Amino acid sequence: MAEPAHVLDARGRPLGQLRISVTDRCNLRCQYCMPEEEYNWLSRAALLTFDEYARLAGVFVGLGVAKVRLTGGEPLLRQGLPELVRALADLPGVADLALTTNGVLLRRHAAALRAAGLDRLTVSLDTLRADRFRALARRGGHDAVIDGIRAAAEAGFTGTKIDTVVMRGTNEDELAALIGFGRAAGAEVRFIEYMDVGGATHWRQDLVVGRAAMLAALTSAFGPVTELPKHDRAPADRFALPDGTVFGIISSTTEPFCATCDRSRLTADGTWYRCLYATSGTDLRGPLRDGASTAELAGIVTRIWGERADRGAVDRLGQRDRVPFVSLQTLKDDPRLEMHTRGG
Repeated sequence: MAEPAHVLDARGRPLGQLRISVTDRCNLRCQYCMPEEEYNWLSRAALLTFDEYARLAGVFVGLGVAKVRLTGGEPLLRQGLPELVRALADLPGVADLALTTNGVLLRRHAAALRAAGLDRLTVSLDTLRADRFRALARRGGHDAVIDGIRAAAEAGFTGTKIDTVVMRGTNEDELAALIGFGRAAGAEVRFIEYMDVGGATHWRQDLVVGRAAMLAALTSAFGPVTELPKHDRAPADRFALPDGTVFGIISSTTEPFCATCDRSRLTADGTWYRCLYATSGTDLRGPLRDGASTAELAGIVTRIWGERADRGAVDRLGQRDRVPFVSLQTLKDDPRLEMHTRGG
């Protein structure tokens, strides 16, 4: 069967990757994502069923999407998740099916996810210190995350990534140690610049540790760092240490990659966003539940993606006196703008 032709947006970017949020709930309250005490949650009745996820994912795959990632909130809070993994893994055309998790529940679910057909895992880990973890996440669970990374390897996962949001005054002194941990765990560490999107209501420019500063620190710790050639549209630039250890940096804040971005996001209630900085999305649940055919849904997606001209991170980079992207009141009025709702 011939591969589907990619749908291109107004800037020539293909529709290549889909991130699917399966819940807006999370069992942590990380300062860079969920710093407030209370949140407005999506209605349970509004959440997509697994059959609806599979139907919509099939539409995107038919338009050229080959990589699908499950996110949250914390996706492992969604009951019966391996059932959805199995349905998505069975879709012809899905070449890479991944999941991002905070790792707290990973020991419990790793084997079932692997058996269901999940290809890869990304685990969030911002510190190797339990006291810092509790201060940053405002919950316990550090030992569980470390054990979850171990469980992923035991379940047969390879190519595991560890995502670390780097914040000045919080964990920028742990970069070398985190790379050492990843090396020992058989996982590639990716350092992420602190972004001012969604729920980052306490974001400040001076808390951002940029790519250049990270590379300087790692060069000081390990010696010369070599940038590796890039052959895909992944957000991370990858580097090698003198001993061959590879790590990545996602520099969304200081060196945006909007020009090559091919990702879009589907919230747990079926709202489709083309950019993390978008303030509005497209309701796909409505047409789906109203009986739209696959061709009709594909027509909606094709038209909207064809009109896409977003380059949110680039636009933000040019702003002076940069402050958090949306206010707390705006987030309360529209919970879909939260990072834990639309996925990272």
